[in-house]
Amino acid sequence: MSEKRHAVLGIHGAEAPSPAAGVRSSPRADIRKRARLIAGVILVLLLLGAIATVALRLVHARALTAATNEHALLYVTTINAKAATSSQPVTLPGTLQGMIESTLYARSSGYVLRWYKDIGANVAKGELLADIDTPEVDQQLSQAIAAREQAASSLDLAKTSAERWEALRKKDAVTQQELNERTSAYTQAQANLAAADANVRRLQKLEGFKKVIAPFAGVVTRRSVDVGDLIDAGNGGAGRALFSLAQIDQLRVYVYVPQAYAQRIQIGDQVDITQSEMPGQTFHGKVVRTAGAIDAATRTMQMEINLPNQEHKLLAGAYVQVALPLGGASDVLIVPSNVILFRPEGARIAVVGGNGRIKLRPIVIGHDLGNSLEILSGVSLADKLVLNPPDSLADNDAVTIVQPKAAAAPQKAKL
Repeated sequence: MSEKRHAVLGIHGAEAPSPAAGVRSSPRADIRKRARLIAGVILVLLLLGAIATVALRLVHARALTAATNEHALLYVTTINAKAATSSQPVTLPGTLQGMIESTLYARSSGYVLRWYKDIGANVAKGELLADIDTPEVDQQLSQAIAAREQAASSLDLAKTSAERWEALRKKDAVTQQELNERTSAYTQAQANLAAADANVRRLQKLEGFKKVIAPFAGVVTRRSVDVGDLIDAGNGGAGRALFSLAQIDQLRVYVYVPQAYAQRIQIGDQVDITQSEMPGQTFHGKVVRTAGAIDAATRTMQMEINLPNQEHKLLAGAYVQVALPLGGASDVLIVPSNVILFRPEGARIAVVGGNGRIKLRPIVIGHDLGNSLEILSGVSLADKLVLNPPDSLADNDAVTIVQPKAAAAPQKAKL
């Protein structure tokens, strides 16, 4: 047995391992183990990255949803309308006019011989303004006088014949037919003389129009002719104005009062009139008459105001502002001008309802007061009106009301 053992040791050069000794793994097995471990780690990392990505996306989605909802909210500031005070006047534009204004035309055709008054001249009633040379009218008058003499001569002959034939008829020397003919000729001659007299008087009147005189006392505001100008009679066709005359000791102004105020202004009310070119000066007039009816086209009523102007401070034709006092009760409301929405269907005001939803209401605007407007209908004192509404605002939009920021108190200067 020992020899066999030695033989075996001699062959293998070493003693064979015993079964109890540990088995060493091969390099390939180690590589496979490390690969599986690395793959598992990578898989875990990928899984964790996927979970983190999904979680991050969920967080971003929730943040985006919250931001979208936040931006979807419309924040508005509201204000309430105010009742118009009864003492608040309504200011309307107007143009001053002379108490009497007239444009003078020629009644007779001819040439301007001379003129005596120029623009700005004060004239008295009946004062001569110009002379017109009318040669054609002169000749027509001479012809009419001659025709009148012919008619008078024919009348005398017809009268004599009628009287003679009437005497012959009494003697039955002529027939009744012949007497009727002579009587008719006499009647016709009387009518011809009357027509000739009327024509003479007409031409004499036209002769009187050769002198252009002032129909009332006032001031010449325009002279439109010069010496030698050809003048046609009348104010139509080629008619040409000679002078314009105005009485400015007392002026009048017409204003057109909206229907909402028409019944609150009475005859006799005192009004204040101002002109921008005369700051600090107020002139006082009085309502003397009204049209008594509303113009269906403009929904206004015309009123006339008389204004004393003895010192001639105001000029006829000037643009003025007329402040009319409003008496009695009124349902007119005052709102800022920045609450109005102008849409194709008309003016609207955005009102916030109790459920936080917008309702666009049609309104009727009265007078424009500059920074504010008068609203005749469409809103009430309890309505919450949206200030500075965006153009995209629509019915049933949800809004959130915020209070306007209080103005910061001025800081005191440090000593």
